Amino acid sequence: MKGFKLKTHSGASKRFSRTGSGKLVRRKAGRRHILTSKARDRKRRLKDKVAVAPGEKLSVSRLMPYGG
Repeated sequence: MKGFKLKTHSGASKRFSRTGSGKLVRRKAGRRHILTSKARDRKRRLKDKVAVAPGEKLSVSRLMPYGG
């Protein structure tokens, strides 16, 4: 009997993605609204994607079993 398929957590798939090398990346918080009070260089820094913290990798990868 074959193993069953796991479902990807839809909320996690919207927030995280995998790079070509398999790393998990996320967007930075704080770039949704009230942008007029934030400095230009701060907003520019918030544009970048960043790798998921080492302590969170396991839990995020469990939510996305097939890469997302």
